[in-house]
Amino acid sequence: MTMTSTDLTKAIRRSDFADGFLWGVSTSAYQIEGAAGVDGRVPSIWDTFSATPGKVRDGSTGAVACDHYHRWEEDLDLARAMGLNSYRFSIAWTRIFNGVDERPNAEGLAFYSRLVDGMLARGLQPWCTLYHWDLPQYLQDRGGWENRATIDAYLRYVDVMTQHLGGRVKHWITHNEPWCTAMHGNWDGMHAPGNKSLPLALQVCHHVLVSHGLAVPLIRANVPDAKVGIALSLHPIEAASDSAADREAVVRHDVLRNRWFLDPLFGRGYPELALRLVGDDAPAVVEGDMDAIAARCDFLGVNYYFPEVVIDAPDQYPLRTAIVHPQDRERTDFGWEVSPQGLVDLLARVAREYPTGDLYVTENGSAYDDHPDADGAVNDTARRDYLIRHLAATRDAIAAGAPVKGYFAWSLLDNFEWSEGYLRRFGLTYVDYPTQRRTVKQSGRWYGAFVRGE
Repeated sequence: MTMTSTDLTKAIRRSDFADGFLWGVSTSAYQIEGAAGVDGRVPSIWDTFSATPGKVRDGSTGAVACDHYHRWEEDLDLARAMGLNSYRFSIAWTRIFNGVDERPNAEGLAFYSRLVDGMLARGLQPWCTLYHWDLPQYLQDRGGWENRATIDAYLRYVDVMTQHLGGRVKHWITHNEPWCTAMHGNWDGMHAPGNKSLPLALQVCHHVLVSHGLAVPLIRANVPDAKVGIALSLHPIEAASDSAADREAVVRHDVLRNRWFLDPLFGRGYPELALRLVGDDAPAVVEGDMDAIAARCDFLGVNYYFPEVVIDAPDQYPLRTAIVHPQDRERTDFGWEVSPQGLVDLLARVAREYPTGDLYVTENGSAYDDHPDADGAVNDTARRDYLIRHLAATRDAIAAGAPVKGYFAWSLLDNFEWSEGYLRRFGLTYVDYPTQRRTVKQSGRWYGAFVRGE
């Protein structure tokens, strides 16, 4: 029997989760901060990419975004009003080093100090993501993540930020979604810097993973009692049919989409099947790299949005698979499949196959084309129901044995959604971009009431 929307609101309770469960929202610097030329900030690859005609669907950039740089107090007040106990944010590397001066930018450091102090004052545990795709353009000009020197630059940046904030921030995410950094940025060209080369993408990915592994002990050295992890975009993979060919396609697709990251992070190296499939396009690996990547972490962040359905496609290099989009599936306005069961299956699989330590759902959300009604309210019932169903899925995954300790909804605010610009709204809060007025949506009101146990 299909539950109605009203039934859904009764399907889950705050008491279904442990008392110490973390309830938060996730944000990222380039998507919300704006203030692109303020207080010493220099351009990132996303400034360059979004300013290039044809790269962003609506021709927009993140130069203003949600103006969070100037409105952060209001935004943290929204999170506090929802009753949340944690807040995930990222630091703009471009506010810290400008590529010329050796010393970090004092104004950038001061901004993140104010932001973290604001979280703590509101009872929000800070979760800091050190890299969320916005590489300084001056480093890209020197070869970007393909250049091993970028690893050293990243470690210098990590060292400065963890020393600066380590007395107040105990939870650190080294990288958000290295798949997107490497593959969308350098294989399909959907994201900055917009390259289209598989060998380049795989080399970038390797260097990002090495930088993660080398950052882990550095963070622990600088931050007493630090909890360190990485956030991966993971997808359950389904066969489009019961044919043997499609089932084998699932195995091939999974080795690059999921296992290319999970296996080396947990000490298994790159999957042999993946290395055979990519052949000479495999990355150059320096002695010690794989040991570095396998540095023990305290948690794994899982970003989940939708499953991928694949078919056997022998002419598609390197995986000989193709993603298909069955017409009989529920979808968001972005076209992404709505599959709460996919989250259950994914969390259970990761917990079963890898020694992850604690798991956190570090992103989960939905894009719908919602707008204020005549009374100014934003009744995004579809997003509210999506949230309810995925929280129920998180509960079910925990019951199945997955050690999930927190959930971060994507996102607090409507924001600059990368190559989609401002065409997609994921926020629990509606942002009217011309006025920057914030309106908590029905989904945000429900989330707050749920977290507060009302």
